[in-house]
Amino acid sequence: MHRDYRRWHSPALGRDMELLIFGHAGAPCLVFPTSHGRFHEFEDRGMVGALAHRIEQGWLQLICVDAVYGESWYNYGLDTDARMWREEQYEHYLLTEVLPLVQYLNPNHYLMATGCSFGATEAVIFTLRHPGVVRRVIGLSGLYDLRRFFGRYTQGLYFHNPVDFVPNLGDGWTLDRLRECDIILATGRDDPAAWSNELLSRQLWEKGVGNALRLWDGWCHDWPYWARMINTYIDGHD
Repeated sequence: MHRDYRRWHSPALGRDMELLIFGHAGAPCLVFPTSHGRFHEFEDRGMVGALAHRIEQGWLQLICVDAVYGESWYNYGLDTDARMWREEQYEHYLLTEVLPLVQYLNPNHYLMATGCSFGATEAVIFTLRHPGVVRRVIGLSGLYDLRRFFGRYTQGLYFHNPVDFVPNLGDGWTLDRLRECDIILATGRDDPAAWSNELLSRQLWEKGVGNALRLWDGWCHDWPYWARMINTYIDGHD
């Protein structure tokens, strides 16, 4: 399996960022780490191995990015807008540095995004905030109402909190692009954040944005479940 490590100083973030690329061809897929994970987590936890056949056959390419959660979502020492500004800078890093590299290395423009737990949250937020960029997003056990992380509610948080901004989407171009995206929300029925998956799914349907809500029996918030989920949904809505 082709494995490519990259590191550079990010102008958007003002610090070095790292990532791993697995595979030589196929649909590129951005992989976001969990809340305390790093860019190598997907490999360490056996998720790359679970997808090895698709990767080796040239059907799928994983781009496992690092995150700045500790400087944004989990940086409780900063006020809400400062934390959301760091998140804006992170999205700018993805759009202006990571994606151009992916497009340079791989001519396949069917971009996907996925992640587990908070990685799912980040993948879905990125997809919804940048319609037309991601063609399929697979959120595995994500949380889609982030208000509990913040003491003060601001406009900056509103625009990064899916269950808040989705009901107010009204721009025709935005909604049309989201309707072209495969949105898959998979979680366990007993997961504490399952309610937010059900709420976001319903809100999207109310906007005419189709999506697949998949509720698995039990808690399912762990790597063995996520390995089964990603193999179930990476090719579509099964």
